[in-house]
Amino acid sequence: MEIRMGAEEVLSKIQQLQQSGEPLSKKKVKQSDPELMQNALYYFPSWEHALQNAEQL
Repeated sequence: MEIRMGAEEVLSKIQQLQQSGEPLSKKKVKQSDPELMQNALYYFPSWEHALQNAEQL
């Protein structure tokens, strides 16, 4: 597994998806952007934690 994004970049990408109205379910993101999911799970204990952290920014 190669990590290509930093934690801040992961959160920024999640915010971009939120703002553009993209679905943020784990299944949809895993299909549409597997690299984002992989990096998010590297930095956060779960996808839900990553979403919560992105909302707090």
